[in-house]
Amino acid sequence: MFSKGQIVFAVLFAISFVVAIVMAFKKERAQHQKNFKGVLKLLLGFILFIVLLFILKTYLKS
Repeated sequence: MFSKGQIVFAVLFAISFVVAIVMAFKKERAQHQKNFKGVLKLLLGFILFIVLLFILKTYLKS
């Protein structure tokens, strides 16, 4: 299936990719907090809307 070298490469690549993503996120954390201030409220609104649609669909189906 996979050779030993391919598995080693995949593991090392995954570890280095995660480390790079974490470092980039930490570097820009202050910028994210400034730019994405109201995103949590928007996410909750979308989730509430989807739940409401699901409830209406279930209620109207029966």
